[in-house]
Amino acid sequence: MRDPRRTAIAVSIGVAVLMLVGKLAAYFITGSTAIFSDAMESVVHLLATAFVGFSLWYSIQPADTGHPYGHGKIAYFSAGFEGLLILIAAASILYTAARDFVHGPELSRLELGFGIIGALTVVNLGLGLYLIRTGKKYNNLVLVSNGRHVLTDMWTSLGVLAGIALVHFTEILWLDPAVAILVAGNIVSTGFGLIRESISGLMEKADERYTASLMDVLREARREELITNFHQVRHRRVNDQLWIEYHLLFPEDLSITEAHDRAHQVEDRVAARFPEEEVVVTAHLEPDRHKEAHPAEHAEPADPLRDFDTETR
Repeated sequence: MRDPRRTAIAVSIGVAVLMLVGKLAAYFITGSTAIFSDAMESVVHLLATAFVGFSLWYSIQPADTGHPYGHGKIAYFSAGFEGLLILIAAASILYTAARDFVHGPELSRLELGFGIIGALTVVNLGLGLYLIRTGKKYNNLVLVSNGRHVLTDMWTSLGVLAGIALVHFTEILWLDPAVAILVAGNIVSTGFGLIRESISGLMEKADERYTASLMDVLREARREELITNFHQVRHRRVNDQLWIEYHLLFPEDLSITEAHDRAHQVEDRVAARFPEEEVVVTAHLEPDRHKEAHPAEHAEPADPLRDFDTETR
């Protein structure tokens, strides 16, 4: 059975080619700077989608000796690369718009250009929603980022359509490069958003919602006396995988078999709390007199995520 994620990328690449050809044709027919801005974003989207296709293939490759944690982090490079391309496109649009402000645009056959861009906008709306839905279903940042870019392209096209309509009915030609500048500002925001997301992923920034859920599970296990206490809680998300580490404390007289069984119960509860993720848990089992055994580790003030959780049970 074909992987739905690969199918989504194949569809995205096919539509990206269609968008580029259609928008470039509309630009050469009309000479509109606003349409040029839309076409430039489609150039970026086609290049980004090609990189996305490679990233998706690479990210789902199984872990190996050289990459024991898998290959999922390439998703963050993909998002950053796409964001950078968007910023380059914005710079090109601003340059062309400024030139047309100075020399004045030469426009023709705007009705035909409006029809072409309108039809392509509807196609992009359907594609963007499909990519985001598929990406969220499989927790795939590559597809979600690509879908957001497609929707940005769709909103760009809507702005361009509004600009073309204004120019057509008012015959105020400078509105055309003005719309292009507004389009550039919109896609700059999207580009920086993708770059921020890329940096957060590469720096393994902890999601506070995940932290809160994880701590709730561990505190509940402590209240039910499955464990005595816990500390050294860490987690990171790599594309569609959630990696979790923690130390669990048990009574000193408990057998290693019983402690192991209880640790598995805790792990099952953690996995159940994150049903949409592929959860990988690493647990370190310790006696509850850990502070006496390792006094040097507890010389600094306690941190709930590093040292013992000491809230009221």
